[in-house]
Amino acid sequence: MASLSTSSGSAPPASGPVIDLNADLGEGFGRWTLTDDEALLSVVTSANVACGFHAGDPAIMRRVCERAAERGVRIGAQVSYRDLAGFGRRAMEVPADELAAEVAYQIGALEVFARAAGSRVSYVKPHGALYNRTVGDAAQAGAVVAGVRLAAGPGADLPVLGLPGSLLLAAAAAEGLTAVPEAFADRAYTPAGTLVPRDRPGAVLGGADAVVAQALAVAAGGAVTAADGSRVAVAARSLCLHGDTPGAAELARRVRAALGGAGVRVEAFT
Repeated sequence: MASLSTSSGSAPPASGPVIDLNADLGEGFGRWTLTDDEALLSVVTSANVACGFHAGDPAIMRRVCERAAERGVRIGAQVSYRDLAGFGRRAMEVPADELAAEVAYQIGALEVFARAAGSRVSYVKPHGALYNRTVGDAAQAGAVVAGVRLAAGPGADLPVLGLPGSLLLAAAAAEGLTAVPEAFADRAYTPAGTLVPRDRPGAVLGGADAVVAQALAVAAGGAVTAADGSRVAVAARSLCLHGDTPGAAELARRVRAALGGAGVRVEAFT
């Protein structure tokens, strides 16, 4: 597989850098809650809403869509393997045709609540193990894109958010869908530009200062420091902060304030 250290992401406008700020929201189930949706929706420009397969239930999906629509935050379908017990972070083997149908099913479910709130599903982003699998697995990447195409309809565009250089973004572009490269403010990178697996030490950056510094580096179109100390180019149109990180809302506020202070415009990519 080719190195993922470079990207052909959209260039910032002449007036200065611009980036979208997204976070994973709606990651609860029944009486169990994980993400501070209200607080995060006051900071981010795009909301990756769990669609019931790794987290989320109909009531939560509806509530997050309503709150996002009220604030003008873009609604994205965060699709996953069917893995509530493992929070969508366990490797699974799902036949391509089944996965495509499950992706379309999740998008369709969220679309009902988005439209009822006066908005729509503006993009799709895989979650967890599915996100990582589609970086280098052509069959699974193609299945996700097939599901997005099924949900979007013939000829319609439904942007796909993914890792720069991934097979997912290549498959989306080949299908005529907008491929949006994203980076992570709070995750460590390998020298190849992929994310350090969560079961390895240091996979999640420690300390707000490190997260803010990485966010600024990405927004400036520069390089981030990989886990081995090397520098990796990461060009992205969207920047992710994980909603399940302790203190995620305050961290998001710090990141957004730092971006604004550095002259970076924070706005949705759709």
